[in-house]
Amino acid sequence: MSTASIKVSGDCKVAVDILDGEQQGFLLVHGLASNARLWDGVAEELNGRGHQVAIIDQRGHGRSDKPDSGYDFSTISQDLAIVVGYLKESAGFYNPVAVGQSWGGAVVESFAAAHPSLVKGVAVIDGGMTSLSEKFPEWSECKTLLAPPNLLGIPWEHFESLIRSTHPDWPETGIQGVLANMEKLPDGTFRPWLSREHHLEILWHLWQHDPYDTCAKLQVPILFVPAGGDPLRDLEKKAGLEKLSKLARKSKTVWFDPADHDIHAQYPKQLSDLLRTELVTGIFS
Repeated sequence: MSTASIKVSGDCKVAVDILDGEQQGFLLVHGLASNARLWDGVAEELNGRGHQVAIIDQRGHGRSDKPDSGYDFSTISQDLAIVVGYLKESAGFYNPVAVGQSWGGAVVESFAAAHPSLVKGVAVIDGGMTSLSEKFPEWSECKTLLAPPNLLGIPWEHFESLIRSTHPDWPETGIQGVLANMEKLPDGTFRPWLSREHHLEILWHLWQHDPYDTCAKLQVPILFVPAGGDPLRDLEKKAGLEKLSKLARKSKTVWFDPADHDIHAQYPKQLSDLLRTELVTGIFS
């Protein structure tokens, strides 16, 4: 694996991990306040079967730069377009399947709608399926309920112990991926790589985002992969997916039930198997 630092704007370079292969490429995009490492298990599985894989730390996250602006969907979609252009020129990485989790799902939907010639298809993992503004008509309510918790001052060991105890069935790649959401500080505590200010700015744009309008513009196939197990959230997702299936030109839904929100971290082999199946004989074939 090699890592490229790709300039996407005058004030921002993003880190992209590249795994070489001879078969169809996949671009893996993380969620809000997450990072590329959550995709390691899926990337290893896909690359082990010969696929090219690229994993991005989106602006503001992980190893990438943290500029003061550019967290809207249009700018972030352009970031991905520049990354795909770089991959094409430097690694022969053509028209990947763009796979995004949570907020990353909404990002790859927007990217594919704006740049259909750059992707073969889109897969969204427990994201990009419902409208936040439908659930929270007022931004103030959304901000209050979904604002990030204050984690400053908590010892790193306590954080790691909590992650391990609450995810006993996750593989080590998933555990390490969650830990990589945070920067370990010299005093033994930690802080998120994504600042609170930028987190709330992204949440604001996500609240304004309309997945139905975006998916209606898609010219490429889209695979929806929701996580089941929460009865109320499952009803919300099913209602959203019913609308989306009528709007998207070509779509398919495959549930992981029960599953955590981070399906890619919890079930990397099963998810990679699904992506490969859809590529060979399914919606992306």
